[in-house]
Amino acid sequence: MSTRPRSSLGRVLDDLGVTLLELVHGDVDATLDIGGVVIFDPVDEAVYPDSAVVLAVGVTDAAELAALIGELGAHGAAAVIVRSPVPVTDDVRAASDAHAVAVVGLARGATWTQLAALLRSLLAEDDIGEIADESLGGIPSGDLFAVANAIAALLDAPITIEDRSSRVLAFSGRQEEADASRAETIVGRQVPERYSRALTELGVFRDLYRYDRPVIVDPMDLGEGVTTQRVAIAVRAGDEVLGSIWAAMDGPLTAERTATLKDAAKLVALHLLRVRAGADVQRRLRAELVGTALEGGAGAREALSRLGLAEHVVLVLAGVLTGDDSVDDQLLVTDRERFADALAVHVSAVLPGSAVALVGDVVYGILPAGATPERTIAISQDFLDRVGGRMPAVIAVGSLAHDVTSIAQSRATADRVLRVIRRRASSRRVASIAEVQTESLLLELHDVIAARGEQPTGPVTTLLEYDRRHDTHLVESLKAWLDAFGDVGVAAAATFVHPNTLRYRLRRAAEVSGLDLDDPEQRFAAMLQLRMLSPR
Repeated sequence: MSTRPRSSLGRVLDDLGVTLLELVHGDVDATLDIGGVVIFDPVDEAVYPDSAVVLAVGVTDAAELAALIGELGAHGAAAVIVRSPVPVTDDVRAASDAHAVAVVGLARGATWTQLAALLRSLLAEDDIGEIADESLGGIPSGDLFAVANAIAALLDAPITIEDRSSRVLAFSGRQEEADASRAETIVGRQVPERYSRALTELGVFRDLYRYDRPVIVDPMDLGEGVTTQRVAIAVRAGDEVLGSIWAAMDGPLTAERTATLKDAAKLVALHLLRVRAGADVQRRLRAELVGTALEGGAGAREALSRLGLAEHVVLVLAGVLTGDDSVDDQLLVTDRERFADALAVHVSAVLPGSAVALVGDVVYGILPAGATPERTIAISQDFLDRVGGRMPAVIAVGSLAHDVTSIAQSRATADRVLRVIRRRASSRRVASIAEVQTESLLLELHDVIAARGEQPTGPVTTLLEYDRRHDTHLVESLKAWLDAFGDVGVAAAATFVHPNTLRYRLRRAAEVSGLDLDDPEQRFAAMLQLRMLSPR
């Protein structure tokens, strides 16, 4: 188990090991505390916290790397991570030594998004007083990577700790001693679907969650890529299954190994409960601060200060899942929290310092300087493309807020946009007010009419009543003709009738309602009333 400080570069490399990262050059103990994770963008000026770890995406040239190290040294960065194989030259070594910036290589196959999320999970701080000084079983409370390494030392086998969805929560060192499937699992932070399906078909998960004894999985049963036997045990808190421990080890499951796994499962349960409690408290605190800041009231400035955004020009975004909102059960709440956490990781990787939290059923983000509406739209679209159908959602982008009082206005703007795209009044998944302003105004006008209790009147209402009594399609034909700017052929095709039939319906509509279709004012009034009666 590593004895280095929890947030040091050396501790990060100890925890991740050679599976993901390798030290190429530099002193890992030169910096005790890492200040944050930043993704390098050559066309944008990033904000670097002290002792930052910089992900140099796309940097492959040695001269470019040496120049970047010099630039990062001026900002006090602790390390730069580049894709392996790293182009190490004398100039790169000299720059690393001169500026005290360690050079680290990222294994091929691992994505930058995965690395950013993993680093942030390792560097995340608890917001619960001095709880970091507490320990469970002699291990810092909630430090699952330390727990995994301790279990690995006792069993003499590489370990993963997984949740009920087979997502990897933590892993020990020595993963290179296992097989290709374990490496794939670590890189993806998730058991590959083909192995998960095989385990389900073999009844492994059924036995794992039914009994409190270890389960042995023959590598021959899992297919290509698995050459090492797996031994797993469920992690429980009372009747609730929190996750499982998986060891990649050959040989018989002796009584000593069984006892070790059972004791380890109890210890992991305590740490998982501690992590969950800490995450819940941190999530509630973040949601409270974000919610207070968005209100723009007396406590907004203090909330922004605690979020580190008090002196920034900010922008508010709002996102919701587009699943079945009628099912407001614990599963839906969990999905919303996962959506909020995923969006927080994605946005923070591009715009460090962003604050994202679930407030009610809406995920709000307060983004710092550099978050223009156009850039935020691109960031949000990239996020939705990445999560795909796993998290179907829409995101609305508010306006820039230059002071505390205008944050509430930015939030109101985001809410207006969100309402448009949630009601399918726009086909967009991501939008700003500039893109949906007309649809938003129509919805607000509809609200005003409804609030006043006014009953629809005029030619369109007369036509609606006539259609209802005579089973005709005059309103449908009129709307299609107006939408087609008077093009009878286009309108007829849209309503699947002959052009002469459409012309007859239009003449009949004018006769029934008294509408003068040659008068532009009456045409506009008819179009507006159609929108008011049935907003899209």
